Order: sequence, then C-alpha cells, then structure tokens
Amino acid sequence: MSISNEAVEQMIRASIPDAQVNVTGDGYKYEADITSNAFEGMMTLKRHQLVYAALNEAITSGQLHALTIRARTPAETA
Repeated sequence: MSISNEAVEQMIRASIPDAQVNVTGDGYKYEADITSNAFEGMMTLKRHQLVYAALNEAITSGQLHALTIRARTPAETA
C-alpha cells in the first residue's frame, strides 16, 4: 500500500500553506522539494521535522516509506 505523489503534496500544503511543493516518487521512494517562508531561521533538522509532522499519518500507517526532503526558503532558491 503506497500513497500518491499528489496526496503527499496535499498533506504538506495543508500543514505549510504557503509552500511550493513538488513530490516525485515511485510508490516506495519519494523526493520532496519544498520552498516556504515558514523555514526562515530554521536549521535543516527543524525544517525536516516540520515536514515529517505534516506526513506523520502516512508514515505511521506505512503508506509512506522512504522520503528525501529538500526544504528551502524562497531566498535560498534564488
């Protein structure tokens, strides 16, 4: 049982409303590129914790297995 890339994107956007999110994956391994002002002033670990919190339900249910996160502020993507 896996989760769609779109569902992962929606879960992240629900928790981080201003986020620009792009998720790719094959049903087992996923990669999430997330850009948000919410990450301003946060260390990488805190940024990842924010994303994992948004996806906690999918992770604990076993729908989401492996996730690579790239979490940046808009200034860091320029």
